[in-house]
Amino acid sequence: MDKLKVAILFGGCSEEHDVSIKSAKEIANHIDTEKYEPVYIGITKTGTWKICDKPCAEWENGDCCSAVLSPDRAMHGLIVVKNDEYQIQHIDVVFPVLHGKTGEDGSIQGLLELSGVPYVGCNIQSSAVCMDKSLTYIVVRNAGFNTPDFLILHDGDTPEADTLTYPIFIKPARSGSSFGVTKVNSANELHAAIETARQYDSKVLIEQTVSGIEVGCAVLGNGSDLFVGEVDQITLSHGIFRIHQEANPEKGSENAMFTVPANIPAEKRIEIQETAKAIYKALGCKGLSRVDMFLLKNGCIVLNEVNTLPGFTSYSRYPRMMISAGMTLSSLIKRCISLALNG
Repeated sequence: MDKLKVAILFGGCSEEHDVSIKSAKEIANHIDTEKYEPVYIGITKTGTWKICDKPCAEWENGDCCSAVLSPDRAMHGLIVVKNDEYQIQHIDVVFPVLHGKTGEDGSIQGLLELSGVPYVGCNIQSSAVCMDKSLTYIVVRNAGFNTPDFLILHDGDTPEADTLTYPIFIKPARSGSSFGVTKVNSANELHAAIETARQYDSKVLIEQTVSGIEVGCAVLGNGSDLFVGEVDQITLSHGIFRIHQEANPEKGSENAMFTVPANIPAEKRIEIQETAKAIYKALGCKGLSRVDMFLLKNGCIVLNEVNTLPGFTSYSRYPRMMISAGMTLSSLIKRCISLALNG
């Protein structure tokens, strides 16, 4: 029986380029090569696509050749260029291990839809909605769930600093891994925080601080057939959670401790899992997503954000939650590919 050819896309033009490489490296180490024939396609920070041997920090220095995904459904695969000649390489399924802009915002999903090649993860609509935190909050609120109070600043907007209740968080509306996020404790910190956020997105969110336990839930599946991982909990010693920006996250976070399962009553963990599944469905997610929430002292659950292509690094939350629920990383990868192929 022929192996399924799986194109694994990594890198990309976003600020999460390096995180994506680490995620793809972990997938390369655990994908079942008896069942799948992986084809690794790295995308440089400037947007050049290249086939390479394997994802690693120095992948661009290896023996690479140009390759792009054809939007022509008759080709159903890659156009590979080498020595001024091109060939068509059939692909059965794509695993876009791309985080942030152009990877989780519907951009790559649009190309994949045109190509007709099945792909892992959320579709165009749910990717675009979940990438924009303000749109996520609007949809989720209308579905009856709790979100932080927030204001939207479009390009050129200036808030009335004295009308805000501090502390608040200033965030790029469409970015990930806490890039551009600042906790603001007073009005005199506001302008600098907005300028920092605008380095990543012209649309900025002013979000009211939510005081509660940070929890997350890994969701896997399509429609109503959903599997959830164990609920995790983040405990911060100081600052905000930004592990992907730390120097050596593989050795542990500088300010965050992870507990899986979360150190909360079992019935509350079940409620968080059910809430995560309901939010996942309300947003139209499919394949996989990580739903991050706050658990307040009064038992209320408040959405934080939804990641439609969560990290697969050795220190990432999503695989850790699934492994804690009894699923190996190899079986998780297999399940993601199966869901893509079976719609």
